[in-house]
Amino acid sequence: MIIRSDLDSCKSKLQSMIGSRVRLTSNGGRKRLIIHEGIIDNCYPNVFTVKCKREAEGDYEIVSYSYIDVLTRAVRIAIPADAAAEAVS
Repeated sequence: MIIRSDLDSCKSKLQSMIGSRVRLTSNGGRKRLIIHEGIIDNCYPNVFTVKCKREAEGDYEIVSYSYIDVLTRAVRIAIPADAAAEAVS
């Protein structure tokens, strides 16, 4: 069961990561994984958005995920190694 304090903690952590590069992995069904890499764009009351660059067109796509998806691990968030190295230097 998800507690309100867990949800608030998740929101505050993601709000502190606005502007950071992340890799999001979600289940696409039938043993398919959907991977998005981008920058956390904004946090709203129920969802957060990630701005991802499309490889084919060269423009951007905005995808949204709910905080509940993160807490139930339907979506996994990782910081890419090259982004972590940029943050340190």
